[in-house]
Amino acid sequence: MRLRDRRFLSIPDANRAIQDLLGPLNRRPFRKRREECRASLFENIDRPALQSLPAERYDLSHWAQARVNIDYHIAFDGNWYSVPYALTGELVDVRATPATIEIFHGGQRIASHLRHRGRNQSVSQSEHRPKSHQAHLEWTPSRIVNWAAKAGPHTAQLVQRILADKPHPEMGYRSCLGLIRLADKYSPARMEAACERALLTGAIGYRRVKSILERKLDAQPLSPPPEMRPSPPHENLRGPEYFQ
Repeated sequence: MRLRDRRFLSIPDANRAIQDLLGPLNRRPFRKRREECRASLFENIDRPALQSLPAERYDLSHWAQARVNIDYHIAFDGNWYSVPYALTGELVDVRATPATIEIFHGGQRIASHLRHRGRNQSVSQSEHRPKSHQAHLEWTPSRIVNWAAKAGPHTAQLVQRILADKPHPEMGYRSCLGLIRLADKYSPARMEAACERALLTGAIGYRRVKSILERKLDAQPLSPPPEMRPSPPHENLRGPEYFQ
């Protein structure tokens, strides 16, 4: 109330004015216990019980659960984070802070990553990769390509492009398995046509092929590249021999 007629232009100015009034307010005797005040109770009761603040600032964290994919990565907040490959298929707990992503299994922390603020990025640690990926995972690059070849050569070529564009082939497994699910939902013939269009237009990826199928663009004829026609004769066209 003592500050009701004052005008402050910033929060720090208001805090300084409040600070100046706190001392007299805390030393004001209580009405029924005139021998005590807020300051005396703090010194006798609160201050002896105080402990040191933690050395690290508290981070508000968010907890979630995720299933480890066959590429030994979990999906969280639009990105993928690696865990030890032996946990493929397991359910894990994820603790996310503004700076880090921690992954737990059975109450034990199994992985820790710096949090990525982009989208659709893979954050991996080399020690999480198996020494022999084919010995530990059911799906291998060769098996995925062989499956794609059953739908047609364009599907196989698209799968090879997806695997080749990743730092490690297994990082492309998620997209390739998505294509397998699309082939189950649609038909191999439509998948082959969609992959042919994707390769021709540079639309490499699971989501782009899915969009082609959903919009039924695979049924539309492919437009051949425009034919380069020679320029008609004209007196202003000099030709390459003019510059020799």
